[in-house]
Amino acid sequence: MRIGLLTEGGHPYASGESRLWCDRLVRGLSQHEFDVYTLGRGTRREDAGRAPLPPHVRQVRTAPPWTAPDGARVGRTPGPRTYRRRDRHRFAGHFEQLVTALCRPGPAGDTTFADGLYGLAELAGERGGLGGALRSETAARTLEAACRAPGARRSAHRATVSDHLALTDRLERVLLPLSLDWYGADGLGAADLCHAASGGAAALPGLLAKRFFGTPLLVTEYGVQLRAHYLTVGGTALGTPARSLLSAFHGRLAAEVYRQAALVTPGNAHARRWQERCGADRGKLRTVYPGMEAERFASVGEGADPGDPRTLVWVGRAEPAKDLAGLLRAFTEVRRAEPGSRLRIVAVPARDPRTAAYLAHCRALAARLFPQDAAGRAAGGGPVSFEEVGGPGAPRLADAYAAGCVIVLSSVAEGFPVSLVEAMLCGRATVSTDTGAVVEVVGGTGLVVPPGDPRALAEACVALLRDPERRARLGAAARARALELFTVEQNLAAFRALYLEALASAPVRRESEALDPDGDPLPFAHPAEAHVPGHWTAAARRAAPRPAPTWAATAAATSGGGRA
Repeated sequence: MRIGLLTEGGHPYASGESRLWCDRLVRGLSQHEFDVYTLGRGTRREDAGRAPLPPHVRQVRTAPPWTAPDGARVGRTPGPRTYRRRDRHRFAGHFEQLVTALCRPGPAGDTTFADGLYGLAELAGERGGLGGALRSETAARTLEAACRAPGARRSAHRATVSDHLALTDRLERVLLPLSLDWYGADGLGAADLCHAASGGAAALPGLLAKRFFGTPLLVTEYGVQLRAHYLTVGGTALGTPARSLLSAFHGRLAAEVYRQAALVTPGNAHARRWQERCGADRGKLRTVYPGMEAERFASVGEGADPGDPRTLVWVGRAEPAKDLAGLLRAFTEVRRAEPGSRLRIVAVPARDPRTAAYLAHCRALAARLFPQDAAGRAAGGGPVSFEEVGGPGAPRLADAYAAGCVIVLSSVAEGFPVSLVEAMLCGRATVSTDTGAVVEVVGGTGLVVPPGDPRALAEACVALLRDPERRARLGAAARARALELFTVEQNLAAFRALYLEALASAPVRRESEALDPDGDPLPFAHPAEAHVPGHWTAAARRAAPRPAPTWAATAAATSGGGRA
């Protein structure tokens, strides 16, 4: 089948786990064809180039970059600069529906937000984009009227002109997919399935394909986008009213994405609970754990070396949420109970000033907590060492885990703990804080303590340092659990089955397929296995292309079976 993979700032341009997961998915499901659509590509990622792609990736289409590395705005919404009177009237009506839904709470089943969103999408499809409409005086006045209307939220009533302008600017960025040329017979209109690699704006093209072409949508969220927005919006320069309205928009968008998706795949039970609170139907949810490359850690996990019996190891990205300061305070208790113990902090190389500043703070704290060992630390033999992955002490990631007998995770906020799974694949006993999906990942194969409690963390570490048999038993169980649940192979097998499930239950959209007595597309009339990608099918499509001068015309032609 032909898959439209939707990403936001990810594959094939971004680095890190997001790009790696998409790359493994595309390469592992080589029996399918992929079209990759990427939102939010910045100029820095464009200059860095994109990852090499396998031959079954047919095309890569990217949105215009919005921001430069310094945060300056360098892009514009595509489309005409101005609308004529009739189109301005249509825009005002649909935009009013959208912002009214943000300004006042609606009853259960209210479709005002969705009507406004899809109305704007239809207008953009017919006129080649929203253009300057979202930056126009009409948009600002419409938002102002909705904020001051009877029944609006108190925070909306307090919005000022600057809040209105700031919010319309943010909405223009989020609604950018409405104006893209990704739809039609050569784009998402030809896809058999849309797979959004995250929620939020990345899923918007999938919503339009579902609305106008009937293309089934599958949404994967390893970190819930709405939760991420709530955690980060407070650090922006927006005023309180604008933040409140922007959060309402993202909440409404998340609810619509979950409502329209054929299947939603959270990466863990923590994400699943968030999705259910945001309106996701429990019957559509399928938990699919991220896949890790077990082979990278096989030499350590299957080796006979249990690691230094006196060394604790922390591995990860140094940031305040990881609570390295709390780990250092806990280690003072460990040193008091076990004077010969050591702590190795192995961090991913810092890529931004904030990470470097936090690492400097932690180094200064270690110097204050262990002043008597300053000379030994300077020579590399102190109780606490700060290292980097790729450095002399840990040239490979697996070497960092191999250095100690207990791996510690001290986070106060965590999503899916990748470093914890890597430690389990290495067959190491772990001590972790109870945050995010930690308990779900560890199961009964490690010790879990409350977050922000250095004494409990120290007591758990000491207990394992003093009991080598228990460490070996927990490490073996941890590796067995990780190999069963958290490998690339299980991840690919899950999505292979989900693709078939989503397509098999979707209405048939091809003109030649059977219809039911009412004239609607007949579910299951086109088995998912029958559409096999390859050169001969590509030639057949070229020989008989579907007439679709614009994606709006294609949507109109298929509206009988595509609208939800």
